[in-house]
Amino acid sequence: MSGREHYPAEPDLSWCHEAVQGVSRTFALTVDVLEEPMASQICLGYLLCRVADTVEDAGHIPPEEQTAVLETYKRAIDPEENGDVGEFRAAVDEWLPAPEDRNDDWDVVAESPTIVATFEELDPEAQEAIVPPVIEMVDGMAMFVDRHAAEGGLRIDDRDELEQYCYYAAGTVGNLITNLLTRDEVGDERARRLRETAEEFGLLLQLVNVSKDVYDDYTEENNVYLPAEWLEAEGVDQESVIDPENRESSARVVDRTAQYARSFLDDAQAYLETMPLSHGNTMEAWTVPYLLAVGTLRELGTRPEDALTESGVKISRQEVFAVMSVAGEAGRDSLAELRETIARTPYHRAVEPAD
Repeated sequence: MSGREHYPAEPDLSWCHEAVQGVSRTFALTVDVLEEPMASQICLGYLLCRVADTVEDAGHIPPEEQTAVLETYKRAIDPEENGDVGEFRAAVDEWLPAPEDRNDDWDVVAESPTIVATFEELDPEAQEAIVPPVIEMVDGMAMFVDRHAAEGGLRIDDRDELEQYCYYAAGTVGNLITNLLTRDEVGDERARRLRETAEEFGLLLQLVNVSKDVYDDYTEENNVYLPAEWLEAEGVDQESVIDPENRESSARVVDRTAQYARSFLDDAQAYLETMPLSHGNTMEAWTVPYLLAVGTLRELGTRPEDALTESGVKISRQEVFAVMSVAGEAGRDSLAELRETIARTPYHRAVEPAD
């Protein structure tokens, strides 16, 4: 993807869809199997979130500047403020890598005017569903940067703070999805069940990321999400979380964090079983990340120490393809069985090969 330098920008929906492919394999899979208009609405909502997430993770930006840039971004997307995305783009400009050095995340930040211009072409009802959760996410990220300014990176203290962070990072996205799904009359009971489990769906996915990405989070972003309280119980300082001599002790905290993630599996499944298939929504879109999370938790249970090394914790490409294939055919009533199977063994090994 090229880093184009023009703002204010023209809407470019095809560029936005291409951008998602670069910044998130999981969300790209989701967007690819949604239908319109939901595919573009989720694509643009996710990119708005990704801009803030990239700024929040940027270790080269001093914390005070990070907070100021995030506040400028919030004003740009809040219809009740008089901000403009051009102001955000100007504010973040000095922190952008040179065009030839940008990864896909920084291309998205650089192209934020394009994203906002494209977002503003969505129907007003969709915009009203997306903006409040994005603003809440930006507020939460600014708060966490400010809270941990002295460390120069995030250092989560305890389980409560971990859950709070995961809520702002991903629970808000669960609410965004739910806002889009409940624009129609879906019935009070169904809407209530969706609202009660939306955040848990996001928390599950984020806690899986926290569990599996310890090495990358520390080495690339100077963030330690494994709670200090849990590490201290194992005699490990957060600054030494990936040191080889602490691997066994830190792995027990990875395992504890993954176990905490598992506590959200039931509510996340209930969310999927409740969601309406309207506005281009599909079961497949959300079943895939859910089942991949189950598979990742299985791998974490087997080798939690891999989360502390460059190799990381991954599920195989073969399993990803097998899950994508079955998710296209899976109904609500097959989720529990699929979850149980994938929790035991890689799915491509659990099914008979085709004749």
